[in-house]
Amino acid sequence: MRRLRILTWHTHGSYLYYLSQAPHDFYVLSKPGRPAGYGGRCGSIAWGDNLHDLPADQARHHAFDCIVFQDDPQWEKDQYELLTPAQRALPRIYLEHDPPRGHPTDTRHPVDDPNVLLVHVTPFNALMWDSGRTPTRVIEHGVVIPPQVRYQGELERGLVITNHLARRGRRLGADLFVQARAQVPLDLVGMGADELGGLGEIAHANLPAFAARYRFLFSPIRYTSMGLAVIEAMMAGVPVVALGTTEMATVIENGVSGYADTDPAALVGHMRDLLESPQLARQLGEGARKRALERFHIQRFCDDWDAALRYVTGAGAG
Repeated sequence: MRRLRILTWHTHGSYLYYLSQAPHDFYVLSKPGRPAGYGGRCGSIAWGDNLHDLPADQARHHAFDCIVFQDDPQWEKDQYELLTPAQRALPRIYLEHDPPRGHPTDTRHPVDDPNVLLVHVTPFNALMWDSGRTPTRVIEHGVVIPPQVRYQGELERGLVITNHLARRGRRLGADLFVQARAQVPLDLVGMGADELGGLGEIAHANLPAFAARYRFLFSPIRYTSMGLAVIEAMMAGVPVVALGTTEMATVIENGVSGYADTDPAALVGHMRDLLESPQLARQLGEGARKRALERFHIQRFCDDWDAALRYVTGAGAG
C-alpha cells in the first residue's frame, strides 16, 4: 500500500517524533523564527527522513492525502488562512492531546463535523469530552527508547519530568511537587524547570537514560493527559509514584509497577519506601517495564495510526 502525504503541525515535539515513526510522509508547517506551533523540523530531536519542513505560506501549493490538526487555532484559523478550499475538503483528523480544560464532563469539543475523525490519546480523555456528532477513536501512546537503556536507580532521589511546571500551577501539581520535595529528595527537569529550582531541560534522546539513574519517577499531575515522559521512564524500568487521576489510574498498578493514590501523604510514604529499598524499586521497575511493553509498544501505536490514516483516506483497510 502506498505511503500517504500528511500535513500537520509541530504541537508536541516528542509526540510528533513518535507519530513520524508511522510509514508515511509528514509535512510540518513552519514560520520564520520558529514560533510555538510552527517549529517545523526543529530542535534536538533526531527526526527521520520522512518528516519534512514546509513553510506555512507554501502549503497551498502542495498536494496532500490528509490533514492532521492538533490544536484549536489550527482548526479555527489556519485551515482558512493557509489552505485552499480543495485542501480543506481533504480527509481530516483532529488529534486531541488533552482532556477538556473547561468543565470536565460538559465541555463540547470545538470540532463538530461528522466528516472529521477525532482521535483521543487516552480512553479517559475520550470519556470526558462531549464529542457530539464527530466520530472518535482512541490511539494510545507508543514510545521507543534506546535499546541499551535500563534501570540503574543508583541515585537515592526521585525525578519529576514536567515542562513549565511553575507556570502551569495546580493542574500539573506544582504545589504537590513543592510539598513532596520538602519531605523527600526530588529533582525537576523540563523546560522552565529552573523557575522551581530544577535542573533544566534534558534533550529528548537523553531523557530515558537520565531518568534510569533515579530511584523512582514522581508524577504530581492532577489533571492532564498521560505524559510521554512517564511512559518512556517505565519502558526503561523506572518505578512510578503518581496521583491516581486521569489515565494514570489504569496504568500504574499498586505494588506491581509503582504506586498510585489520591492522597499525597500516602505517596510520600511510598517514595520513602523506595528510597530505603533498592530491591523493591527494582522489582516495581520490572513491573513498570512489562506494563509499558504490553500497552505502549511503538509498533502497536504505528499500526493504529496507519489504520486511522488509511481509514479516513480510503487508502486500504483501516
